[in-house]
Amino acid sequence: MERIEPGTRVGDFVLGERIHSGAMGYIHEATRVEGADPGFPVVIKVPTMGRGTAIDLVGLETEMMLLPSLTGPHAPRYVASGAMATFPFIAMERVDGESLARVTARAPLDPEEASRLGAALADALHSLHSQGLVHHDVKPENVIVQADGTAVLVDFGFARHQRFPDLLGEEMHFAAGSSAYVSPEQLRDRRGDPRSDLYSLGAILYQLATGEPPFGYPQTLTGMRDRLWRMPAPPRGLNPKVPEALQEVILRCLETDAAARYQSAAHIAFDLRNAAEVELTERARTLATPGFWRQARRWWSAAGSSKVLPKTPVASRAPVVMVAVDTSHPDDARHGGIRWTARQVLSLSEDYRVMFVSVVAAPAVREEAGGSDTSSARHMRHLALLRQWIQPLGLSSHRASLHVIESPDPARTLLTLARQNNADLIILGAPAPDPMRIAWWRSVASAVSAGAHCSVHIVRAGES
Repeated sequence: MERIEPGTRVGDFVLGERIHSGAMGYIHEATRVEGADPGFPVVIKVPTMGRGTAIDLVGLETEMMLLPSLTGPHAPRYVASGAMATFPFIAMERVDGESLARVTARAPLDPEEASRLGAALADALHSLHSQGLVHHDVKPENVIVQADGTAVLVDFGFARHQRFPDLLGEEMHFAAGSSAYVSPEQLRDRRGDPRSDLYSLGAILYQLATGEPPFGYPQTLTGMRDRLWRMPAPPRGLNPKVPEALQEVILRCLETDAAARYQSAAHIAFDLRNAAEVELTERARTLATPGFWRQARRWWSAAGSSKVLPKTPVASRAPVVMVAVDTSHPDDARHGGIRWTARQVLSLSEDYRVMFVSVVAAPAVREEAGGSDTSSARHMRHLALLRQWIQPLGLSSHRASLHVIESPDPARTLLTLARQNNADLIILGAPAPDPMRIAWWRSVASAVSAGAHCSVHIVRAGES
């Protein structure tokens, strides 16, 4: 293949300046000279020359196959590609923003900023996982943070999609991402588990919070395999400003056993945005690196289990359910049906995470200083009612979170919370009978049903 330079004609495009040179390929600005303008800036990716070209080509072929199937704001839009047999390339949307690699260079960050960036990346992973794709090379260089805070993942050369052939896994004996962020499953040649990306997210969060990745930058496979048994130094031991809740999230992501990690990126995003709801364990409180004997036991356990890992990819699905509870009307006949429906849904799996939300209307008159019904007093009263409402469900604290929000627009508030927390299902009551109502579509239930990005279950009075 000829050397690619600015001004070269590639398919229907002319290359501009080179904006990135990586191990897997070059990226150039591009202008379309034939065909329809896609309506957004375009870049073209071509494989590198010389050594390593085989894996580069397989990675590019993988990206050419998978990128057209992805939708949403967390991946660049596909434009065109060139035939592998003649001139392989892929043209895609240029994503403007700041590389997360530049952000990590400023670490350690303020915990709030680290949590915000981690939640944005978790949102992006949740979107990709929901579409059946595991990225397998989640690292700061492959994340672009846009001006509005949205995280976009790029470079899908190592990715695995449940509906497409695994070209890299079929042709290579070892297909793992970057040494500082690669998961234990990838080191054991196990591809397709979404929880691998959650481990990489934990490694990035660790770096954002402390300034260093949890296991450094090992240069050999032997060095990388230390993470099969080693526990990293607790972030709070390196940076005392790290809150216990953030350390809990980070170390749970970095569990060697995928079953002990979060089971969904949506749950990570939720905990990073709701630190007060995080259930703290020993992970949150520890400050010192585990001692020799504890690490030795982990090494022995890892050595015994490494030969029995299944090769079949695991599709991890841990939905988030939102239940809207009207605590302003505790005697409403619909409460029993809503509680029964929530119990039935949550009985299907221990992996469900549920948000109980009460949206409280603000008073029409202005609060007076020293009054008994201040915003704080209302919040505490409705929170107590909400806690009383869920008590019959018998949920453990790590599965449920309670939210009381004062808002003049309950429907919009519920929709915003559902989108922000990647809810998969919203449960709420049907419109109340009201002879004065002109049409049912003026209710909160109908507005939520019309605007929701996910499924909505409407419960009528007496439904159980």
